[in-house]
Amino acid sequence: MELIINGEKIRIPAEESTVTGLLQHFNLHQKVVIVELNDEILAKESLSETLLSNGDKVEIVHFVGGG
Repeated sequence: MELIINGEKIRIPAEESTVTGLLQHFNLHQKVVIVELNDEILAKESLSETLLSNGDKVEIVHFVGGG
């Protein structure tokens, strides 16, 4: 499946068909993230149920510490 993630076309395995699966694929499932799918911010509790489709536009923002 091909997605546009943070502005870049990226191929991911078709079995990563949910937003949670996508986050696990990029090792972000343990981090605090905000996910926007096709210009809509997703609620955290809906990530495991939200299915991805070929061509979807995904924006992922995660927080990093530092100073």
